[in-house]
This record gives sequence, C-alpha cells and structure tokens, in this order.
Amino acid sequence: MDKSYKVFLNEKDIPRQWYNLAADLPGTLNPPLGPDGNPVSPDMLAPVFPMNLIEQEVSTQRWIDIPEGVLELLYRWRPSPLVRARHLEKALNTPARIYYKNESVSPAGSHKPNTAVAQAWYNKEFGVKKLVTETGAGQWGTALAFACSLLGLECKVFMVRISFDQKPYRKLMMHAYGANCVASPSNETQAGRDILEKYPDTPGSLGIAISEAIEEAVSEPGGKARYSLGSVLNHVMLHQTIIGLEAKKQLALVNEKKVDVVIGCAGGGSNFAGISFPFVSDKIHGADIDIIPVEPASCPTLTRAPFHYDHGDTAEMTPLLAMHSLGHGFIPPPIHAGGLRYHGISPLISHSVNEGLMRPEALQQLECYEAALLFAQTEGLIVAPETSHAVAQTIREAYRAREEGKEKVILFNLSGHGFLDLTGYEKYLNGELTNHSLSDEDLNRFTESLKKYPAPKTSKVQTG
Repeated sequence: MDKSYKVFLNEKDIPRQWYNLAADLPGTLNPPLGPDGNPVSPDMLAPVFPMNLIEQEVSTQRWIDIPEGVLELLYRWRPSPLVRARHLEKALNTPARIYYKNESVSPAGSHKPNTAVAQAWYNKEFGVKKLVTETGAGQWGTALAFACSLLGLECKVFMVRISFDQKPYRKLMMHAYGANCVASPSNETQAGRDILEKYPDTPGSLGIAISEAIEEAVSEPGGKARYSLGSVLNHVMLHQTIIGLEAKKQLALVNEKKVDVVIGCAGGGSNFAGISFPFVSDKIHGADIDIIPVEPASCPTLTRAPFHYDHGDTAEMTPLLAMHSLGHGFIPPPIHAGGLRYHGISPLISHSVNEGLMRPEALQQLECYEAALLFAQTEGLIVAPETSHAVAQTIREAYRAREEGKEKVILFNLSGHGFLDLTGYEKYLNGELTNHSLSDEDLNRFTESLKKYPAPKTSKVQTG
C-alpha cells in the first residue's frame, strides 16, 4: 500500500458502459403492473418517458454503452476522486482501511447529475422540450435543472414543502440554472389541490410531488414534455453505476484486491445502487462482500416495510412496482435527510435484499449527525444529512473491524455535501433535534392500503 490520500482516474479511463444488474440477479423480477393487474407494456409508459429511456428501463442486457454525447457532459466533473479516509481511521483507531467515493464534486454537489445529464440528453434526442420532476431535499431538482440548462430544455420542479421551506438555497440554485421551482403540494395540479383540501398544513411528501410532476408532464399540450425521475427506476440505477465502476478501477490502482464492506445511504436507492451494484455482481459470482443500504429509522422502508406491489406516488398515477414500501400515502416526519423520506425503494434493490445480497440497516438521526461532525472534524468535509447515514454505518463497521482485529476494506459513497443543509447541523448543535422511530401503529396504518394490490412473487420474502 502507498500513502496516497486521493486516487484519480484519467479522463480516458472513464467507464464507457453502464452495468445493468437486472442481467445477473437470481430469481425472477416482478414486472410493473397496470391498473388492471396486468404487466405494463413499453407503449403504456410512452406518455411519461421517451422510448429510448423506456428501452433501458426494461432491458436485461448486462452492459449498455454510454453515448459520446453523455460522456461529454459527464467529463465536466467525472471521473470523481476516490479518497482514503486516513484521518478518520486514526480517530477511530481501526485496522480497517476506509475509502469514500466523493460525489460532492459535481456542479450540483451530489451524485444526482450522473443520471440527470443522461436523462436530459436522451429526452432531447427524442425531441422533448420540457422536463418536469419532483425533489425532496433539492439535490435531484438542482441536478436536473443543471442538466436542462446544458441542453437547452425547459425544467419545472415540484419541491416537497418541508424542504422548500428548510432549504431555500437549493431553490435558488434551481432558479440560477433557469428552472421553475414550486412548493408541493401546490394549487397548480389537481393532485396538489386535492391534497391541500384534505391536509392544508401538510409538510408534503415525495409521493405527492411525484403525482404533481407526472400530472403536469402528461397534460402539457403537444406532447413535448416528459417526466423525469431521480431514483427508484431501473434506468436511473443503471446510469449511477458509473460510480462503482470507477471505484473498482481506482481501488485496483492502489492494489486493493478485495473489498469487504460497501455502504451507501438509501432513500429511493440511486446513490446506493451506483456504488453497490458493480459489487453486487461480484457477490452473485461468489465474492464475500457485506453490502449495506442505510436508511432512517423514521422511514424504515427496507428494514420494516412489507415487500408488496405499490404505487410510486400518492395519487396512484404510476404503475404498481414490486418493492418494499411504507405505503404510497406515507407522510414522513420532517427529518432533515429529505432525500431519504420516500415511501418505497428501487425494485432492483428490494429484490436484492430479498435474495440475501444486501444487509439493510436503519439509523437514528442523532447518531448520524454525531458521525457527520466527526467526519467533518477529521476529513474536513461537511456531508449532506443523507450521506451522514452512510458515514455513521461506516464508523460502526470500522469499530467492528477493531473489535474483530481484522484489516477490512470499507468503501462508502459520499453522495453529496451539506453546505446548503447547515440548518440541520445548527439544530443538532443546539440540541433541538430528537430521534424518531416509526411506530407499529403508524406502520400498519400506512401499509393498510397495500392489501388491495397483488402480492409479488419472491423466493425469500422479507416483510420486516
């Protein structure tokens, strides 16, 4: 081992293909279903997504070429650095070697542009003029606004109300990139008006914002608008695998032949899939790797929610997806990890968990903020509240390596910086934050709606 801190790839070594986990997963993936309970055909998705992305969504091809036009966009910040967290290792007195993939170096400050620029490029190639989306903490909305600005597309973002209020600078970033950002629920869609009539003081949710975004996209005259999603769907997971593929090349450059633990925070699943899917492939083919998605205890989708068919949005406009879900009517508590407040998670991740390929964990926000402060005071970076979950689990695993006396290699995804999330840090430092676990009563209440939908087939059902 050398004494390097940062590992860089030359631009000529950037991965030129995305990895599609759907090609290698054991068992049979459950297809998306329509309102009649039958599988959704690609044509049925055409009003929402361009056909070139629909083809990726349903593909089982293992490797999919990254177009030169997309690579030219990615070169603005990729390849991203892999960093050895030597100062954190020293503070923890651990024999583990800790590496993190620094996705905060993108113009938008997170991993989200990896798929935003790809989706914007494919939409423009298809003739789309406007993209409509939702955002929780604002990272995805900022990323899509950035991508649309590069490609000359109009962009509108429905931002979850609590984050719209908590994170005004993300809203301003979207405006700086030329996008229109509105609080959700809003009076601009029927879905928003219906929610406001019932719950005028609602903090909003990603499910509600998705409903509004889809409604606006499909209602645009002339069919020139499409909806864009920053997580959950297969093609989004696909675009993000460039993270893990780069990490593999970088680890090889410092002669790390084996990774023991791979960690990422998990909301809808995009950054976690990006770092982990290339390593899940290794695990499927016999490698001994502990792969850990980390979620908030207040939104315990993978650790406690049932695996069931459910809608991805509150107004039931999306197809039914087979996933671990807290119920599409779930209204999360206003924790500061806004990007982790989604009721469901990627079907590919759900299937992987059911097959025993991943070990999900749920953490409380006070432990996560404590971990984030230690990381800031050792490594220097202030991470997003979402990323703090990955940092906290990394610290747990580093302590475990110390207790076991093992020289493990731990890799985690630093999915975004927290420079615009300092309000959460302020509240933590002032003692204003508390832990929150979803009660059994609320879990049962929110998941009651799942009973009217079909049960997916699975070989190893995990219902929490």
